Amino acid sequence: QVQLVESGGGWVQAGGSLRLSCAASGIIFRLYTVDWYRQAPGKQRDLVARITSVFGATNYADSVKGRFTISRDNAKNTVLLHMANLKPEDTAVYYCHLRVDSYDYWGQGTQVTVSS
Repeated sequence: QVQLVESGGGWVQAGGSLRLSCAASGIIFRLYTVDWYRQAPGKQRDLVARITSVFGATNYADSVKGRFTISRDNAKNTVLLHMANLKPEDTAVYYCHLRVDSYDYWGQGTQVTVSS
């Protein structure tokens, strides 16, 4: 059974940094593209960053380019999201996601709150 567990959220002042972690189990992790999404209250869930399976290519939402960095450690079945220069508009629940055979798997989410 595929499981994704996020950690590392919390409260931070604007301009600060946080590192989120997503630990995967139940799959051959290195074979899958992994995403970070976020959802603010009353808003849709949006893609924040993606890292591909084979070459580890990355892409980012325009709103986080230059501030967020996604990386993966296939030996540890883990994807990290380093978030720097955080802004109040980054406040949201952050979710780890991957797709296996057209089925979407999500973690439970981790709350990030940025105060001004």
